[in-house]
Amino acid sequence: MSSAYPVRALLLAIFVLMAGGGFLSTLIAIRLELLGVPAGIIGLVATSYFGGLMLGSLRAVRIIARIGHIRAFAAFVTIYSASSLTYAILDDPSVWIILRFIDGFVMAGVFVCLESWLNQQANPKNRSAVLAAYMIALYCGQAAGQFLLNLGDRAPALPFMVSAILLSIALLPVLLTRMEQPRMEAIAPFSLRRLYRVSPLGIVGTLVTGTMLGAFYGLGAVYIQRIGMGLSQVALFTSLVIAGGVVLQYPLGILSDRFDRRLVVISCFLAVAAISTPLALAVLPPLTTIALGCLFGGFAFALYPLCVAHSNDHLAEEERIGASGGLVLTYSAGAVAGPLIGSGGMGTLGPQGLFLVIGGLSLAGGIFGIWRSFARASVPSEDQQTFQSLPRTTPMAAVLESETEDRQA
Repeated sequence: MSSAYPVRALLLAIFVLMAGGGFLSTLIAIRLELLGVPAGIIGLVATSYFGGLMLGSLRAVRIIARIGHIRAFAAFVTIYSASSLTYAILDDPSVWIILRFIDGFVMAGVFVCLESWLNQQANPKNRSAVLAAYMIALYCGQAAGQFLLNLGDRAPALPFMVSAILLSIALLPVLLTRMEQPRMEAIAPFSLRRLYRVSPLGIVGTLVTGTMLGAFYGLGAVYIQRIGMGLSQVALFTSLVIAGGVVLQYPLGILSDRFDRRLVVISCFLAVAAISTPLALAVLPPLTTIALGCLFGGFAFALYPLCVAHSNDHLAEEERIGASGGLVLTYSAGAVAGPLIGSGGMGTLGPQGLFLVIGGLSLAGGIFGIWRSFARASVPSEDQQTFQSLPRTTPMAAVLESETEDRQA
């Protein structure tokens, strides 16, 4: 708590932002489903968001460096709030594709602002605590926001309006802060070819994870609705998927510190494949579906930080920031493709096609990991870097994570 107190304004801002904006992907998928839009178009809308997020993580640094953190943050959040209200006015999927791209771009700008600010405010003694507090605020806000979906029962436009209100309120902690604004430094990521040579499982695992979670975020709510569950159950399902991802990350990370990290990565991929099988092939009671969703989130969300940690095991300290930035972009590229692949599966095989695709991807990731475990000797556990949970946001988060690892080493 003492470590989080100096950055409380930034943590409050990200919590409220995620509560107001983190459920929009679920809400938009639900609304498009109610409009009778095909799964392919719903997937394209989701892909547009991840495309904007990827481009924004590369371009927002220049905007922030030019006008400063506070002005840039205000501009990004204002655009996001206006976009939320526009969904309530226009229900044209072609317009929503454009809006979701804008949402992704400005949300990347928000992440860059806050993460670079946290990095500047943190010191060698409290970096781990600050990063943990940021993760808690981000995912708790996103999980809590899912329950705002239930407001749609009263009035279809109400969730979008509440989203805009919360996004506007999130401006206040940052606009009123007296913290010094940091200087922006661009991060040059590794080339993908070099990153693959250093850590094949790290980059392939990150790409597969991004594809799986991109498909889930874009179409998970559609899956739940098409198997006959109601709006309140959609909110509970998505919220518990996120909660499961938060709860299991550190236990799995501790295991990966004590044993060959590749075995934990492989086990997580195979666990996701095993969990996806009944979700794809069986008609399950709602509580069973929700419980499996929680387990799915636990293992799937852990894969990205595990792959980053595995890559860092093969890198020198000065290379980790660039490599971690490259892995964030690799994850984003997978997330762009995920909704399109998932919607193809749903269009061909019905709602179960989503988890058939996710299960197939995770099985392929596990098989690739098994092959790599025979192709290269493992890093001794005493030489492995300490696991650190890490958000899948922008390359700027890699700075905070890498400097935390340097301190722990």
